[in-house]
Amino acid sequence: MSYNNIIVETAFPITTITINRPNKLNALNKDTIQELHEAFKALNKDKNIKTIIITGSGEKAFVAGADISEFANFSVKEGGKLAAKGQKLLFDYVENLSTPVIAAVNGFALGGGLELAMACHFRVASENARMGLPEVSLGVIPGYGGTQRLPQLVGKGIAMEMIMTAGMIDANRALETGLVNHVVSQEELLDFCKKLGSRISNNSPVGISHAIKAVNAGFKHDSNGYASEIKAFGECFGTADFEEGTTAFLEKRKADFPGK
Repeated sequence: MSYNNIIVETAFPITTITINRPNKLNALNKDTIQELHEAFKALNKDKNIKTIIITGSGEKAFVAGADISEFANFSVKEGGKLAAKGQKLLFDYVENLSTPVIAAVNGFALGGGLELAMACHFRVASENARMGLPEVSLGVIPGYGGTQRLPQLVGKGIAMEMIMTAGMIDANRALETGLVNHVVSQEELLDFCKKLGSRISNNSPVGISHAIKAVNAGFKHDSNGYASEIKAFGECFGTADFEEGTTAFLEKRKADFPGK
């Protein structure tokens, strides 16, 4: 597919999506959100894609926020629709994607940018990365899941401070709080993420998909995470991946999983 605001590059079994709006510090507008949705949807259907990495173009920003010019004059109703549509198309969609998504945070991840990174299954930051949710400085709050996902990752107190001060934290502080899993140099960032992606890709796509669902269930107020785990565990027994994984183990060879 052809895109205007993103670049999709595949070296099986890993695909890298680069948000490519460098003149806007890769800010998310409605067209970029739509393109990202379409790309994630297509990649998730491809059995050969085992891991997706998302990053920003250039050396300054992952995503420096949402494109404020698009909604500066919105009404209450329009604002609510904006948040609901964005969460459905991108943020909730990525969080629940069955293909693992790694955020390679290569610079500023602010507002919607940090919310996108938090929707990914985990995050790796470059040393120059800066993260924050500055929405209250504009008279609004995070609307793409930031008030929910940030406390889940760093705890309520730190999340409250970050949101209420509208300040930024650096990569090392993000590592201390659990917001990111690793910090590496900018030069190493993509290669490091690809190595993680390769390790993930060695394992059962079906097992990983069920694990994502079970972990996410534990963070939803209307779900029983333990019950979801039991259900997913049982369902794995009926898959070709389970048959191949156990057979390979008993035969002392590397598994060749059929996949999605």
